[in-house]
Amino acid sequence: MLLIWNRPGFVEELSEDERNAIFGEVDVIMKELTESGELVGGEALAHPAQTRTVRPAAGGGTEITDGPFVESKEQFAGYLTVDCETPERAAEIAARWPDVAHGVGVLEVRPVMEQAGTEM
Repeated sequence: MLLIWNRPGFVEELSEDERNAIFGEVDVIMKELTESGELVGGEALAHPAQTRTVRPAAGGGTEITDGPFVESKEQFAGYLTVDCETPERAAEIAARWPDVAHGVGVLEVRPVMEQAGTEM
């Protein structure tokens, strides 16, 4: 799985031409992954302001708060699930993703665990 992390709002700071160029790059990669059969799925996530965080509360129960409140400029923005022959191929795909190529985010490459256990 390729986990996409970037700075919320960066897209709105781009000109229309810059946005079109970045989304065009995404389209090219997605087409290639679809044609190669490597694309399993993926989605972008809503702005972090729409996030709710659920955590254990002091004294028992749970606490629900607005936002992720992560001490980081980058927030989890979306994911791609790919079926690759090697981890190196997944990293190659991640390196081409516009967030990485344009220096506005990072992609985390992480194997997905099998449902039957902890094997990856």
